[in-house]
Amino acid sequence: MLPFANHLTVIYWYIFYMEFNFQSLISNLSALLTSIVQWAVQTDALYQLVIIFVLYILSLLIARKIEPWLESHARKIRGYPGLLRLVISILRRSNWISFTLALGIVLALITNLGWRDQSYLIYIALLLSLSWLIISVATQSIRNRSLSQLVALFGWAYVAITILGITENTTLFLEAAGFSIGDFRISLLLVFKVFVFLGATLWIAISIGNFFDNRIQRNDELTPSLRVLIGKILKITLIFIAVMVAVSGIGIDLTVFSVLSGAIGVGIGFGLQKVVSNFISGLIILADRSIKPGDTISLGDTFGWIRELRARFVSVVTRDGREFLIPNEDFITREVINWSFSDDLVRLDIPFGVSYDSDPHEVTELTIVAILKVDRVLSTQKPVCWLTGFGDSSLDFILRFWIKDPQNGLTNIRGQVLLALWDTFKENGINIPYPHREVIMKTPVSISTTDKNSD
Repeated sequence: MLPFANHLTVIYWYIFYMEFNFQSLISNLSALLTSIVQWAVQTDALYQLVIIFVLYILSLLIARKIEPWLESHARKIRGYPGLLRLVISILRRSNWISFTLALGIVLALITNLGWRDQSYLIYIALLLSLSWLIISVATQSIRNRSLSQLVALFGWAYVAITILGITENTTLFLEAAGFSIGDFRISLLLVFKVFVFLGATLWIAISIGNFFDNRIQRNDELTPSLRVLIGKILKITLIFIAVMVAVSGIGIDLTVFSVLSGAIGVGIGFGLQKVVSNFISGLIILADRSIKPGDTISLGDTFGWIRELRARFVSVVTRDGREFLIPNEDFITREVINWSFSDDLVRLDIPFGVSYDSDPHEVTELTIVAILKVDRVLSTQKPVCWLTGFGDSSLDFILRFWIKDPQNGLTNIRGQVLLALWDTFKENGINIPYPHREVIMKTPVSISTTDKNSD
């Protein structure tokens, strides 16, 4: 333990408890400075600090020269993105690698020369630099850059406090900085523990959840909706367990959250009812498998296929490439057409009319022959054409046919069928009529003309 740590503890006490005894505070500051100077002189710390500084500058210069060359060769790794990311993260800390190696070499030389007692600071610097190198590389698995740096900083600070031997003093300092709410005390130490325990358990839970979720999504024996449902339940369960373990590990009595949980319940009931409704609706959709990824659906004016099911919404991609994020609640409360719920067979109806001069039997036969030439129309499900009525100016028919790929569009297949009918009718002299109107005048009407040029 450093000899001036006791003075630091006293200064912490004065600062955080704000006992403005300036004379005592200045006295402790003077004692701290005196202790540092005496310690530096007695342990030959000055020349060690100079060595550490020089080695760090040299390591920066060496890293600046070799890092681009090493990284260019590392970029040649193909087919192993995880390995490439790890190698690059290590190479970008080549200054710390060089610094750690240099400290190790110097420490070995000083020890062999018999100056072991004069190498304390170099030994401490070696441990601190090595721990920072390991922690900074290990935290690269966290994709969020800011979170990764924060975790690395907190982790290294804890290791540094342990190496310097000031754990007890730091604990007193963090515990002193806080306030009490009834019988419950909130301090910097508690906040630090919450951050470390909760962050670690959540990271482990999310990593395990993602691992098993990826395995479940690759299981072809389960339906797509069941795979999504199992994955979401697994992740939520692991996160809940992680929070409970972290809170219990910190030593917080869960009964202190009774008031908070009641407030959260009220908030959910009033302010978050839509969020909860969408979440529960999503679970219902996954459980009853009314829709699943790949289904072709119509909801209101939206026609497309399901791309992804989320906890709050369903992603629907339309034929024009737009992606609609529709709340789960709409699929429970509104009328939804699932064109591929039980199978992919879809029947389409097309009404049309021909003139009264046409033979309806011939029209029916020609229509069936024409529609079977369209690629997407199924011949296994025979089309039918029925005369449905005698209109004002036409014989009215309805054509019914089947397709098995609704995800490829409905408007386009209707257009192709209508073009096929037009070509067939034109070739066989069948006319498509247009409305006629007859006007009957009840009184005689005379038509006269006047010559504007006549006088």
